[in-house]
Amino acid sequence: MSGRFEGMVSVITGGTSGIGLATGKRFAAEGARVYITGLQQAELCAAVAAIGPMASGVQADSTRSDDLDRLYERIEKEARRIDILVVNAGRGSQLALGSITEQHYDNIFDLNVKGVLFTVQKALPLLREGASVILVSSTAGSKGAPGSSVYSASKAAIRNLARSWTLDLKSRGIRVNVISPGPIKTPLLLGLAGVNPADQQAFLEILASRVPLGRVGEPEEVASAAAFLASSDASYIAGSELFVDGGFAQV
Repeated sequence: MSGRFEGMVSVITGGTSGIGLATGKRFAAEGARVYITGLQQAELCAAVAAIGPMASGVQADSTRSDDLDRLYERIEKEARRIDILVVNAGRGSQLALGSITEQHYDNIFDLNVKGVLFTVQKALPLLREGASVILVSSTAGSKGAPGSSVYSASKAAIRNLARSWTLDLKSRGIRVNVISPGPIKTPLLLGLAGVNPADQQAFLEILASRVPLGRVGEPEEVASAAAFLASSDASYIAGSELFVDGGFAQV
């Protein structure tokens, strides 16, 4: 690796598995100090060990204001700034119109929209001039799917937050961009098919058949996109949405 993040401080919410963990490993490999968050302490410890000595873990729920305050208080004490913020924590479930409950709506929007908003807002005092903020959305924000209206709407909201925040933060040179992954082989995706490996494989094959490149993506491929947006190679990219989807939402 090039070491292009040498001496930088990065924060990744939802960093214990999948895209968040892969991004943490990539940033650390390129020299960044990495703070990750997660809900379960055991998973958090395992992820920190997997990333290596450049990593620190903070048990935090992005929907809880006091947890976010505790996260940033620790970073202020130990690192004093944030160079890269990746807002990755999110969740989703399916209910078709006619069956949607307030609990379903609140569960998704509390993390995917409210959590994203306050994760970024509370980070503002620590974000250095010219920092990179990367919001992780989904191709669901651009496509419809049965039973996915609430989840898809929450991901579409993320895209518009980035547009407005790019204008709000322009005086500080902070670049806000969005990554929208398509089908990516993560524990969350595999869990949609249950715990049977044969069912999971069949599910992956169905998804792959819908992707122009003919396969499901890997978390490391999304991490590569995040590394690009976080780097000086993307110095003139702001308010944009980068799809990492094998063409799934493009054609």
